[in-house]
Amino acid sequence: MQAFEWEKPLLELETRISELKEFVHSEEMDFSQEIKTLERKASKLRKEIYENLTPFQRVTMARHPKRPTTLDYISLLFDDFIEFHGDRSYRDDQAIVGGVGLFEGRPVTVIGPQKGRATKDNIARNFGLPHPEGYRKALRLMKQAEKFGRPIITLIDVVGAYPGIEAEERGQGMVIAQCIEEMSFLKTPILSIITGEGGSGGALALGVGDCILMLENAWYSVISPEMCATILWRDSSRAAEAAQLLRLTPTDLLKFGIIDDVITEPLGGAHRDHVTTGLQMRSFMRRYLATIIKKPADRLVEERLVRFRKIGMFNEKSLADL
Repeated sequence: MQAFEWEKPLLELETRISELKEFVHSEEMDFSQEIKTLERKASKLRKEIYENLTPFQRVTMARHPKRPTTLDYISLLFDDFIEFHGDRSYRDDQAIVGGVGLFEGRPVTVIGPQKGRATKDNIARNFGLPHPEGYRKALRLMKQAEKFGRPIITLIDVVGAYPGIEAEERGQGMVIAQCIEEMSFLKTPILSIITGEGGSGGALALGVGDCILMLENAWYSVISPEMCATILWRDSSRAAEAAQLLRLTPTDLLKFGIIDDVITEPLGGAHRDHVTTGLQMRSFMRRYLATIIKKPADRLVEERLVRFRKIGMFNEKSLADL
């Protein structure tokens, strides 16, 4: 498994434990006491590392190549999922997947960006960077969900919308704005979960929810740390400093009232244990979905609008104060 720089001492210790266990098994020698000592040391080190991650370390955790993707979560959380394709205008964008499935027996519409694993899959899915057609497909499915009274669940893991010229020619900025506007007024419950990266308008286009949850090692910001550092200091190597200033971690966003709750991950990150992560998500989804589905549609829309209008702080000054 790929290890980050700060994980290497732990990985070396885990490797030593594994090798010692294999040696004991093959040579039939008793090193149980030594193994227990090393395991206690590894447990302590693991806790020290993962409970004190910096903001940029959490960003890199969100980018781990083995972190669960939208399709992984769909497999873990939903039954009888049927994927729908196409925006009914231009083509199907594989960078966004969506369809209908059952969450604990309840029909729901599920939508989310999809990154690839191997190179071929990444190319087919444009490395998880959606084109306008992806957002039009998402919007089509949302309107369908409203028509049939299905709750919408969006799983967000995207560094941003595709910034290419052809995407802009086909209305990238306009369709993101349209998603934000129309999601604001959809008369059906919307539960949004930031599972990995939550970058810029690419994430916000799917994030206008009645309830917003966030995995422990995810990030959500108007801009990526690297791009922020490039703009502020013309030096992308200062990304860690930018991440600190952007306040993009779940802890900060919960304090600011931008998200509603933080879903804890297995120690070491979601990439180490997909199943346990899925079980944690299921528990949170069940609780928050039960709350929002009880509300009348008009009340959902009203509270959704109030929620997003309250985000942020500003001071008004008259000309005389300047």
